[in-house]
Amino acid sequence: MSGGLRHWLAFGTGVGIEFGPGSLQVAVARLRPSGIDVVGEHTIENFQDRPAAEWGSEYLSFLRRHGASHVAATVVIPRAETTVRLVTLAGVSGKDTEAALKFQIDSLHPYPDEDAAWTWARLRGTESVLVGICRRSFIDRMSERFTEAGVKTGSFTFSAALIYSALRIYGAPPAAGFLGLLETGSGVEVYGESPSRPVYSACFHQSPDRAAELAGAELRLESASPRLLHEIVPSPRRAPAGAGLSRMHLQAYLAALASACPRLALPANLLPLGRRVISSRLIYAPSLLLAAVLLAAFASLGAYTRYEDRKYLKTIEAEIARLEPRAQRVAQLDRQTQQTRARTALLDSFHARSKADLDALKEVTRVVAAPAWVNTLEMSRSSLVLAGESDQATGLLHALDSSRMFQNSEFLVPLSRIGNVEVFRIRSAREGVAP
Repeated sequence: MSGGLRHWLAFGTGVGIEFGPGSLQVAVARLRPSGIDVVGEHTIENFQDRPAAEWGSEYLSFLRRHGASHVAATVVIPRAETTVRLVTLAGVSGKDTEAALKFQIDSLHPYPDEDAAWTWARLRGTESVLVGICRRSFIDRMSERFTEAGVKTGSFTFSAALIYSALRIYGAPPAAGFLGLLETGSGVEVYGESPSRPVYSACFHQSPDRAAELAGAELRLESASPRLLHEIVPSPRRAPAGAGLSRMHLQAYLAALASACPRLALPANLLPLGRRVISSRLIYAPSLLLAAVLLAAFASLGAYTRYEDRKYLKTIEAEIARLEPRAQRVAQLDRQTQQTRARTALLDSFHARSKADLDALKEVTRVVAAPAWVNTLEMSRSSLVLAGESDQATGLLHALDSSRMFQNSEFLVPLSRIGNVEVFRIRSAREGVAP
């Protein structure tokens, strides 16, 4: 990634720890693309002789005050405890780098094989690999000490990797090379870069001038003008009152930068993988992103289902509207058919009435046989009224009720006799004839 884009990824809060003479120097830094803020620094005195829980509580209290209790610290191993080598691996691919280093790692350090912990990081744009080596016993002892104190640590690294990374967060170091000096309690630490040597790191127990002269020769700088290291690395835009970069513990500051943005730092970590604590909240970003994608997918599925339902409903409504005239026409035809059938049935019933009336008249003629005779006959759809004379009128009632066409016969007026005949007036209901 180009330097112009790297600073846009400078976003995070980090904690750096530096070993001082019998103390721990702690710095908390907050990185933003616009610059660096050092929000706090603290010194934990005499941590080796104090109970781990005591100074660990002091450390956590300091982090809580600055909103960094969740952050895993980056610890800087003292320069006297590390061996830094620059190895050139021409033609070796990235995936084969570690295997190539294993073949020659024994020749790169003065420690016994079983007591050597090492890490490496390939320098961007070169065939060189920066290798840091430390006693494993020191790493284990300090890691256990921090664990007892409840201090979360994510990385044990060395100063050369931190300086190299810090110089490239917001830009790039001078292409012609440079030389920086840092006075420590055990001597002068020198860091430099040049076209002939991508990284040079050493610790001299001599005067700064002599150390600069020797380092300049190693870097092959024509005019080695050494500068203090805090003048070379990125300066914070804000810092605690009275604590400029020249008065801060530089290595704790650089470790805090690497802790805040580990993706912009060299991955040179001497801490065993099982003891590393990952504190970056960005580790939850993939899960949150996946959850957001799933929620969006479910929401889209629900919206698409509703959209399809509305679309299907509109299609059905359009089809209903297209077929509605035909359905109305069919219903109208059904009503017309029912009306025609009713009229036909009515006509059939009228046609049947004439035959029923004739049959009833024929039955009356059979029942009222001579010598009886009828002078009045009134016949409706439901009844029959007879008036006449008969020598035995009472037998007519039984005769009419015995017929299949009449029932419930009765005299409308009492019988009267005139001479040898009886005058009658009978009413009968017609059986089986619709009114």
